[in-house]
Amino acid sequence: MFILTIILIIFILYAVFEYKQHQKFRNKIPLVIHINGTRGKSSVTRLIAAGLQAGNIRTIAKTTGSAPRIILENGNEIPIVRYFGANIKEQLKIFRFASRRNIDALVLECMAINPEYQWITEQKMTKSDIGVITNIRLDHLDLMGPGIKNVAKSLCNTLPKNGKAFTCEQKLFPFMKKVSDRQNIDLQFVESNNTTDEDMKVFPYIEHKENVALALEVCDSCGVKKEIALNGMKKVNPDIGATQLFILKKDNKEIYFAHSFAANDPESTTFVMQYIKNLHKDIEFTGIVLNTRADRMFRSKQLIRMLNTIQFDMMYLIGEQTSTIKSYAIKHNISQNKICNLGWIKGSELIKQVIKVKPKRILLIGIGNIGGNGGIIVKYFSEK
Repeated sequence: MFILTIILIIFILYAVFEYKQHQKFRNKIPLVIHINGTRGKSSVTRLIAAGLQAGNIRTIAKTTGSAPRIILENGNEIPIVRYFGANIKEQLKIFRFASRRNIDALVLECMAINPEYQWITEQKMTKSDIGVITNIRLDHLDLMGPGIKNVAKSLCNTLPKNGKAFTCEQKLFPFMKKVSDRQNIDLQFVESNNTTDEDMKVFPYIEHKENVALALEVCDSCGVKKEIALNGMKKVNPDIGATQLFILKKDNKEIYFAHSFAANDPESTTFVMQYIKNLHKDIEFTGIVLNTRADRMFRSKQLIRMLNTIQFDMMYLIGEQTSTIKSYAIKHNISQNKICNLGWIKGSELIKQVIKVKPKRILLIGIGNIGGNGGIIVKYFSEK
C-alpha cells in the first residue's frame, strides 16, 4: 500500500509539472486559433495559415485530417508519424515545438471527437484566442449524438471563453449563439456569399465557398486584408482529404473521378455532385464508390441511409466489408440492380467495371474513407 501511495504521489507531481510546463509554452505564443467542425477543418486550417503567412504573420499550423501535418512558417510541411494511434496529448508536443520558434500565431485543427476530450483540449490545453466552427452535420453520432443539437453542443466545447469565434453554420447559429453568450464568447456568423465566384477561380482544387469565406474573415480579424490573404490562400497545398477531380479517358469514354472520401454527409456529397455537374453539364451517369472498412461500419451504414436521399445510377462497393454493407443497403431500399459488389479492388479493375455502362461521360464520386482501399483508388487516378 505504501509503494502504491508513493507511485500515486509521483504521478500527481509529474502531472502538475507537465501542466505548468505546457502553460509556459502556451504563453509564449501570442495568438492561437482553434478549428473545429464536422467538415472542412483541415482545409480551413490550411487556408487561415496561408492567409496569415501572406500578411507577414509568422504562423505555424497543424492539421489532423487524412494525413496529419505540421505546416511551418515558410509553408513547408512535416508529416506527423503516429506509432500508437491518435491521442490529444499530441497537441502538447505541438505547443512545445511551436513555442521554440518565435512565432506570432499557431493554427490548430481540433483532433478530439469525444465531447469531454473536446472540452479538455480547449479549456486545459489550447486556451485559444479565436475559435472556429466550420459547420455542424450529422456525423460521429455514436460519440456526439444522438441528435444534431447534441453535436452542436459538443463542438461548442472548443470555443474560447471570453474570446472571439467565427462560423458558417447557419441552421444552428441561434443555438450556438445562446451557448456562446453564456460564456461571454463573441460568436460571429460569416456569410459565404461574401466570397465571389471570381475569388474561387484561384483554387486548383474543389474548395467550398464557406471555407474560404471563413478563413478570410479570420485573417481580416487578425489584420490581414482580403486581397493579401486570398493571394496567399491560392498557393496552399490542399489537404489529402480535399475533393479533387481526376479525368480519365478509356475506350472512347470520359470518366470524371471526384476524390471526395472526406465528404461523408448528404450536404457535402450533394454539393460535390452538383458542383461537378455544373462544370460538365453533359455527364450522363453518376456512380458512387463507397469504400468500406471493418473499423468504420457505423460510418458505412450511415452513408447507406444517406444515399436514399441522393440521385445516383450505380453504387460500387469496395474495401473490407462489402457483402455486409450490400445486405444492409438492400434492407434500406436501395435496389439490388444499383449495387455492384467489387470487394477489395485495384483502380484498373474498377475502371473495367465502370466502362461496361452505356453512357460516354461518367461521374464517379468516392465516399466513405480514404484509408485502405480508398487510398489505392485515389493513387490510381492521380497517377493516370
